Amino acid sequence: MQSRLRPLLTTLGCLLLSTWTLSAAARPNILWITSEDNGPHLGCYGDSYADTPNIDALAARGTRYLHAWSSAPVCAPARTAIISGVYPPSTGAEHMRSMVPMPEFMAMFPQLLRRAGYYCSNNSKEDYNLEKPDRVWDDSSNKAHWKNRKEDQPFFAVFNFTVSHESQIRKRPHQAIHDPAKVRVPAYHPNTRDVRRDWAQYYDKVTEMDAQVGAVLRELDEAGLAEDTIVFYYGDHGSGMPRNKRWPYNSGLQVPLIVHIPKQFSFMASKDYGAGGSTDRLVDFTDLAPTALSIAGIKPPKWMQGRAFLGLHQDSPRNFIYGFRGRMDERYDLVRSVRDERYVYIRHYMPHKIYGQHIDYMFQTPTTRVWKELHDQGKLTPEQDRFWLTKPVEELFDLQEDPDEVRNLAESPDHRRILRRLRNAQEDWIRDIHDVGFLPEDEIHARSAESTPYEMGHDSLEYPMRRVQDMASLAAGFDMDDVPRLKQALQRDDYSAVRYWAALGLLIRGKDAVQSSRGLLLEAMNDSSPSVAIVACEALAKYGQATDLDAAMPRLLEWAHLDRHSLSLSMLALNVIDDLGQRALPWKEKIASLPAKQEDLDARLQGYVPRLLEHIMANLESDPAK
Repeated sequence: MQSRLRPLLTTLGCLLLSTWTLSAAARPNILWITSEDNGPHLGCYGDSYADTPNIDALAARGTRYLHAWSSAPVCAPARTAIISGVYPPSTGAEHMRSMVPMPEFMAMFPQLLRRAGYYCSNNSKEDYNLEKPDRVWDDSSNKAHWKNRKEDQPFFAVFNFTVSHESQIRKRPHQAIHDPAKVRVPAYHPNTRDVRRDWAQYYDKVTEMDAQVGAVLRELDEAGLAEDTIVFYYGDHGSGMPRNKRWPYNSGLQVPLIVHIPKQFSFMASKDYGAGGSTDRLVDFTDLAPTALSIAGIKPPKWMQGRAFLGLHQDSPRNFIYGFRGRMDERYDLVRSVRDERYVYIRHYMPHKIYGQHIDYMFQTPTTRVWKELHDQGKLTPEQDRFWLTKPVEELFDLQEDPDEVRNLAESPDHRRILRRLRNAQEDWIRDIHDVGFLPEDEIHARSAESTPYEMGHDSLEYPMRRVQDMASLAAGFDMDDVPRLKQALQRDDYSAVRYWAALGLLIRGKDAVQSSRGLLLEAMNDSSPSVAIVACEALAKYGQATDLDAAMPRLLEWAHLDRHSLSLSMLALNVIDDLGQRALPWKEKIASLPAKQEDLDARLQGYVPRLLEHIMANLESDPAK
């Protein structure tokens, strides 16, 4: 009898939930408490050095997600994934502060909550790479609060704490709380006084952040709302320490994620949820928007790429979660990563660039400067030195055996099957989301001028994704046998991004590949696509004949001129000039005369060109013998 009743009871339960959704009589409040630049360095995640009693207490009442990823290892693209539920490489928003429009059919998810009657407040950081539509929030300011809603109105409230941000771990003077002598220094960092002090100060700031989390939770309890509110706590990406922040390793992407669901909303939980427990479920930041909607009883729209892991419209668990790295402030790169419960795979599409490119903001941290100085002095271990070298094409790490991700298993015969499975997952993901990050940044904007990058990326005529992806995969390697195919694509392909990757493939392979392709690259210096021409100039300036540098520099200086060209082209050209080092010395005066500002740029973008120019001039004025 019980077996025959069970389907009927299940059906009735679903009908009741549907009625509840339609009537919206007792919707839960949703509180998100977020912190900046901190990984799972918390007591409840097993870190004995951490002092985080308030977050630990929340974890004792909720569930810890052990495999949560932020999608991007830096704030703006990570928040872009959250607010949209779509991977930024799909919307063209992967590059730091890229400011691209969304398609009209999309919305930022608080808009959907507001339409359903929720009061949405954000206190207070936004920092999206997408242009913000009107009326996303009821209030987004440092005064935003759930208490400003109408009586009995359900709320979705965000409180974001910045005290643990990268900028705070290097702030001096500082009164130490954690003993630097007792901190664990990861294998990729040198174990010096300055590095230990930075790591210890990071933990101090996490403790300060924990107190702020506790204050919000007490306020919720004192308002009598704790039993009516589902609470999330999470960090926005890994720690602000170098090689964590900005890098799509697990150390840069793994975040703490804790969710507490009051008893009256236990039907919102998933099977793996348990008070005081943990789950191995894979979650990334695109999942947060559909999960918030699902908790509110709203079915997530099909265009969202994330999966709801709680609420009335839960999806099946993931097999993989994904990360990416694009332009970081003023420096270009293209990296994609994927992980399952145990392994993380990294694919470098620009392996000729070193990991530790000079990003001005990163170099303000003492650890970065000390680390680089020790590299220059030849005093680092191989694990520590790798950050200052060029990259392999692929990396594979066993997070169970190697949590610091310093032993690359990509060439291991015992891990070929695992490597192939994760490589295939990464390549499938690129195709599934229509990753437009394989276009040069200038072309992302130019090709989508009449629509949006997302819509352009889904137009097979405007963006032949498979051709571009295949050429990028071919280019990002060192096999000289591929040179004929690269030369053929550079000479004959009618799609500029394919030619861009063909030229980049020759550059990546170095002197022999460039010199054997000199005639084609000289022609490509006048390509109709400036991005193709800039890469051709770089290849010839670095590996061509002496006269090639003389031909390339005037062109690079022209594209670097911010008053005549886009910011992305200016940065691309200036990166090449910077990489030439002392070889650019004869053009020092012309470089110094380049404009550093463009008045109509967003304020957050204004510093990129000045920083590049400052670094170029500092190198040109330094003693080349040092």
